[in-house]
Amino acid sequence: MSPRRSVAEARQTRVEILACGVRLASAEGLEGLTIGRLAAELNLSKSGVLGHFGTKEELQLAVIDAAADIFAREVADPARAAPPGLRKLTAMCEAWVSYLERRVFPGGCFFTAAASEFDDRPGRVRDTIAGLTSVWDRDLYRQIRTATADGDLPAGTDAEQLVFEVSGVMLGLNHALQLHRDTTAPAKARRALGRLLGQPVAAVLVMLALASGPRFESSIRHRLFRRGRVRLSTAGRGAAWRERRPALKRSGRLKCGAAHTG
Repeated sequence: MSPRRSVAEARQTRVEILACGVRLASAEGLEGLTIGRLAAELNLSKSGVLGHFGTKEELQLAVIDAAADIFAREVADPARAAPPGLRKLTAMCEAWVSYLERRVFPGGCFFTAAASEFDDRPGRVRDTIAGLTSVWDRDLYRQIRTATADGDLPAGTDAEQLVFEVSGVMLGLNHALQLHRDTTAPAKARRALGRLLGQPVAAVLVMLALASGPRFESSIRHRLFRRGRVRLSTAGRGAAWRERRPALKRSGRLKCGAAHTG
């Protein structure tokens, strides 16, 4: 076996371990994630799993990073094309609702579960979870401030308070979907977000159409025109996004402030 092939196979094994780890941790918690459990799930030796991470804590941190990549791909990336301010804020919220509605993680929101598990347990795992969620909260905060400066939200809007309230809607949505299997919860969450952002639901859909490209816009345009509710111009639609997602990093590699955590 060539060294190049050996390295490639090792990388692939690590990817498979992390994918399995994210799935298990989402449903059963990070604390239940053990070297032995992963080895059994993947038909590997314990030493084969341990060699990639060294300790259980390093395994947990790597799984959190992998989950952050998934969250970025499913929630942050779809909103990246939207213009800053209210349109981007609305697109971020819709992508967040969609992520929960589609159950991207089998156990619901990975970070809601992880935060509940480690919120009172000091250490690197807790700090990493807090750091990653703070990154998202700060982005919401920036878009709220921009929307307020643009006049799309009322003057004097308390950005910290609005981040808190938006996060509360999402926590409620996750709870309703996971515990009660409430299929009407996403629609309720969208209505709540529409009220928080000062817009009727139809206007929220229009802004998402502007932010999401021609295929989605065509679908929404048809639905709204058919109902006679709105006339939609294509002017100002966000260009197709070209940026690559900046990777969310562990708290040890980013400066995490708690000022705007929702």
